[in-house]
Amino acid sequence: MKTYSGSCHCGKVRYEVTAEIDKLMQCNCSMCSKRGHLLTFVGADQFRLLAGSDALQDYQFNRKMIHHLFCSTCGVSSFARGQKPDGSEMVAINARCLEGVDVAAYPIQHVDGKNF
Repeated sequence: MKTYSGSCHCGKVRYEVTAEIDKLMQCNCSMCSKRGHLLTFVGADQFRLLAGSDALQDYQFNRKMIHHLFCSTCGVSSFARGQKPDGSEMVAINARCLEGVDVAAYPIQHVDGKNF
């Protein structure tokens, strides 16, 4: 496990996440495909918001199960909150927003969220 720093584009929303990244997930749902997300998932206890809670806006669609959060200043969505199938809280991290992470270095797992 390693601790990474992440943020939106303008830096107003900043966080730390402790994760073991071995692959990234690319979903083809309308949200992920339009935003170009490459995701890794962690439990809520592995995520710590450092700054910007007041700058976060929430967008939900379809079954409204995931809180797609984005910075109200720059518009970047660097993480989302939701629940795992077992009901435990999770955070989906946009790996493109993590410092020092070369997303091209990881295998990509493709998920068919469009037909979920």
